[in-house]
Amino acid sequence: MSLDINLKIIDRNGELHEVVAPTDMSMNLMEVIRSYELAEEGTIGVCGGMAMCASCQVYVVNGGEKLTEMGAEEDAMLAEAFHVQDNSRLGCQIHISEELDGLEVEIAPYP
Repeated sequence: MSLDINLKIIDRNGELHEVVAPTDMSMNLMEVIRSYELAEEGTIGVCGGMAMCASCQVYVVNGGEKLTEMGAEEDAMLAEAFHVQDNSRLGCQIHISEELDGLEVEIAPYP
């Protein structure tokens, strides 16, 4: 049984988008942002979701307790990225699951 979840994503212009994301397609947050075209083409997911560029960096506004723990690759990439905050995560490392229903994030500025 597929279940869609609701996410709130604030784009780089400060506009809030309430979107629906499927939990049965093995998507990550970066792919959801791209599919809804919430960031300018070529400014998100530049590395293809390999945790190597930080172009999909987001700030977790609400629901951070729902996320899995940050892995070593993500932590290392954020250590070298621009505009990092305490609530920064890489969208490519946030896999869409039922537990994330209601998550709210803001897309970080592009370098």
